Amino acid sequence: MEAAALEARVLDAAETLLYGRGLQTVGMDEIRNASGVSLKRLYQLFPSKERLVEAYLLRRDGRWRAALASHVDARPSQENRILAVFDWLESWFEEPDFRGCAFVNSFGELGATSEGVAAAARGHVDALRRYLAGLVAAAGRPAWLSEPLLLLVEGAITTAAISGSSAPAGQAREAARMLLDADRSQVPTP
Repeated sequence: MEAAALEARVLDAAETLLYGRGLQTVGMDEIRNASGVSLKRLYQLFPSKERLVEAYLLRRDGRWRAALASHVDARPSQENRILAVFDWLESWFEEPDFRGCAFVNSFGELGATSEGVAAAARGHVDALRRYLAGLVAAAGRPAWLSEPLLLLVEGAITTAAISGSSAPAGQAREAARMLLDADRSQVPTP
């Protein structure tokens, strides 16, 4: 089997196990068993568990951001695209395997001891920040709005994970709408 296909099998198994149970509770033997890839080949693909975790996080980042963008881009109005972020979050929170933010979870487990995990978490948040800034700019809104929107997104994800409810997405959406309305009321009319 081709290396790319083996790598995908390993990453699929790693994502299911690591996201579902946590980084420190899952061993390489479990990933080997779930992926059907020999331990020797697994270590050829990923020389350490830390490298596997970094690869899992980078791939998850790309998939997560692509799914978000696909949902948001389907909205015709630039203004509605900002609020669509929270609609997408709500649908994600309702998925049966939702366990919160993989990056926050991973940073909490290994961020203090693994620069690679910390860098992946920071990279994810920075990419989300840039994405939100792009939505804000496209809607003709001031740049300062992107930071509180980021906090609303991150807060909703964490609160949903802890509470086991999708309600934080709607609450964050309403707060975002109020921010947008408050900004609009400050714009002088010609």
